[in-house]
Amino acid sequence: MKQKIVVKVQMNCGKCKTKAMKIAAVAEGVISVAIEGKENDRIVVVGDGVDVATLTRCLSKKVGHANIVSVEEVKPKVNDDKPKPVQWTPCCQGPQLYITTMDCPEQPTCSIM
Repeated sequence: MKQKIVVKVQMNCGKCKTKAMKIAAVAEGVISVAIEGKENDRIVVVGDGVDVATLTRCLSKKVGHANIVSVEEVKPKVNDDKPKPVQWTPCCQGPQLYITTMDCPEQPTCSIM
């Protein structure tokens, strides 16, 4: 089950943000990591089978105080709009191709064959 996890982490500097991103990225089952929020203090992790408690504990120990904000299931987008077939309408008449056959008399000196 793919899930989206939002964790609020106390990050005071750019180095802390980089460290938090690295910690979240190497966690098992993580697909993507991003930083969001008004103060860029929330880490958004999308993954399959991510252990939220372990991730939060690890962030708390190595970066700063961390709280779980939300955990929700990510549902795949259902595309109801089927692509419509494209109708080809030529804009102008192109050159016409005429196919003709030539009959060659049954002579051994025929140069076409």
